[in-house]
Amino acid sequence: MYCKYLLVLIFTVYTSVGYTQVKSKRTPVLASRTIFFDDFAKGKLDRSKWTPVVTGMHVNDELQAYVDSGKVISFTKGNAEGATNGALVLSPVYSPGFKTFDGQQFDFISGRINTKDKFDFTYGTASARIKMTAGDGLWPAWWMLGYGNWPDCGETDIMEFVGEADWASAAVHGPHYSGETPFVNRMYFSRENDVTHWHVYSVEWTPQSLLFKYDGVPMFRVNKAMAEHYGNWVFTNKQYLILNFAVGGVYPFKVNGIKKPYFGLSQKTLDSIRAGKAKMMVDWVKVTQNDN
Repeated sequence: MYCKYLLVLIFTVYTSVGYTQVKSKRTPVLASRTIFFDDFAKGKLDRSKWTPVVTGMHVNDELQAYVDSGKVISFTKGNAEGATNGALVLSPVYSPGFKTFDGQQFDFISGRINTKDKFDFTYGTASARIKMTAGDGLWPAWWMLGYGNWPDCGETDIMEFVGEADWASAAVHGPHYSGETPFVNRMYFSRENDVTHWHVYSVEWTPQSLLFKYDGVPMFRVNKAMAEHYGNWVFTNKQYLILNFAVGGVYPFKVNGIKKPYFGLSQKTLDSIRAGKAKMMVDWVKVTQNDN
């Protein structure tokens, strides 16, 4: 009887302790507020938010000049091609012999917009819903940049794509970790859901880290301690938003090794551009901050 009582006592204590162990508290969810949003529903560029960039210089051995033109910055309406309420479309255009305002010559023109001096922020989550055309040498990007001289200003590459449909990459640039930065990573997609489909590309920015997520899935994190192994952590200052579509250049070349007909750009992709098929569609852009 003593043994039976002891067994009952042990069982009672065990089950009581077990219940205590599995009981958990709910993690509080911080409320967030939207501080920037554009779903491009107006069918034209909202110039109170965005500025088209016009350039006349060669950067990263890219092949395009950026212009302010409806040829390269256009819009879809409604739910065309899976958009929610219209979409921004950035498209490179083959334009042999195009001359910039300073007399430089390019064979391609394309679109680039940013929120510099119109919207910037420090800490929060920046997201965009995007889909792109595949093709060796296409180089669309969704990123952020700080004010001042590069790379001390800090650069946050939320999404870069150089034409291979099964992956996109994120990267971080700063003093002594720029260019061939050690902070770069890829996320690979299935063939059924590659980058030619809609995806949400995001970064969660805190005082201590940058966490990149694609479709809500963490794919890459850089923290302050990691960066300070190389140089200063400069991600404490305001950054603005950028969307652009580059053509050819160093990054695509280092992936595809193509030299002709253009540096980093294949003949097949050139044909796609000439046919008006190459594009980056942006359904919406949003920035939120936590209330704390």
